[in-house]
Amino acid sequence: MTHGSTRPTSRDVAQAAGVSQTAVSLVLGDKWRGRVSEATARRVRQAAEDLAYRPNLAARNLRLGRTRTVLLVVPALTTEFFAGVYTGAARVAAEHGFGVVLYPSPEGIGPARDPFHSARAALDGVIASSMAADALTAIRGDQLPLVMLDSDPRGSPGAATVNLDISDGIRQVADHLLDLGHRRFLHLAADVASWTFEIRARELSARLAGVAGTELRTAHAPISMDGARRAVERALAEPAPPPTAVICDDDKLAAGAYKALRRHGLRVPDDVSVSGLDDLALATALDPELTTVRLDAESFGERGMEALLAVLNGRVPEGGDIPVELVVRGSTGPPPGAAA
Repeated sequence: MTHGSTRPTSRDVAQAAGVSQTAVSLVLGDKWRGRVSEATARRVRQAAEDLAYRPNLAARNLRLGRTRTVLLVVPALTTEFFAGVYTGAARVAAEHGFGVVLYPSPEGIGPARDPFHSARAALDGVIASSMAADALTAIRGDQLPLVMLDSDPRGSPGAATVNLDISDGIRQVADHLLDLGHRRFLHLAADVASWTFEIRARELSARLAGVAGTELRTAHAPISMDGARRAVERALAEPAPPPTAVICDDDKLAAGAYKALRRHGLRVPDDVSVSGLDDLALATALDPELTTVRLDAESFGERGMEALLAVLNGRVPEGGDIPVELVVRGSTGPPPGAAA
């Protein structure tokens, strides 16, 4: 080929790899499996890399009728968690020549105005958090190839669902606190109508019900520090004995719980243990640092994008929930009066 300003073509890649242009298109379009050998695919990719070949996506999109654009619908970006989801999704998308448009629902959850004249014409597919699922109706995203995040796989409108193993995370928290000797619990639950929060409440109730002598109360709060503080203060004002452990659906709720407990002269964890869920940067900014469940937001986004690519290419997405991990820090300890 001629070097200099001449841009390498797929024909150049085919000649360098000793294959047909059809084989180059299959490999670089990630549609080669079952049609060319793995050795041939490696040879084509190496030739493309050596030649610094970049496909003409505009021409390719016209042929395929695709825009190679995906919409990621999430609640308003009030924490870094969904920024991590976007980062992971965008990284996988870029590897396959796709772009990701981030669309945070303006009210956090609920309906949103259509950001496109026609979503079906402008997009190839949608990845959506169940917390912002109502926005799909407004943008008619449920008529496109759709992957749902943190959504009930039995009732999801999507072609695929991708979930974190929230149930296991709740079990890890509950077992940790039970092993420390706690029996009086307050569940500080996110006041959001979403499957992922229903699962937390259901799993916690089921796990504690299996242990004799446990008490579980629930206080609902919006996902904000002030909302959490007020909810915990109301719970502490009740005539029942105070909880020795507060299990929070979110790290921001845990921060609000800290405030409420301190206003009532209660120390964390000497008087009341507190746990969160997410492992946001906030978790290590609190004093004491927060025991919480680490959710891998970037892996969540990566798996969501991989699932959508599989759907677009007629393949079955990878199954199985993404593992989560309990991170034990200074906010949990034995309940008052427990034997050392």
